[in-house]
Amino acid sequence: MTDVFNKKKRSSIMKLVKSSNNVSTELKLINVFKKFKITGWRRKYKIKGKPDFVFLKNKIAVFTDGCFWHGHNCRNTKPKANKKYWFDKISRNKKRDKDTAKYLSMLGWKVFRIWECGLKNKNIAKTLKRFERFFKSAGKTKP
Repeated sequence: MTDVFNKKKRSSIMKLVKSSNNVSTELKLINVFKKFKITGWRRKYKIKGKPDFVFLKNKIAVFTDGCFWHGHNCRNTKPKANKKYWFDKISRNKKRDKDTAKYLSMLGWKVFRIWECGLKNKNIAKTLKRFERFFKSAGKTKP
């Protein structure tokens, strides 16, 4: 399907789109935290990189990444149109993710990333196990 807007107009529209309360990631993870009685987390903590959740006491930053937007290959979805644009966009997102993790690490934070697909019902147990191992390897008590 052809876009009804020209390239410049579409670009300006897309720049106005800001992510918040993403049902498939952040809100789903809140439900998981509540269901499994994981406490000590906060949202919207003001620090560069804007982690979705922080465990302040343990200095752990949690990011919930959309599989498409952050380049996870779980569904192998590749856009057919405007391939170069999307490749460049996702590459920039991945680079920003790495830079953010490096920056937070320099400040003494541990960074944990959860893929969108890891929050699907069939994958939650595996994601929680990975999270628990991460907490232990960071020398922290159980979340």
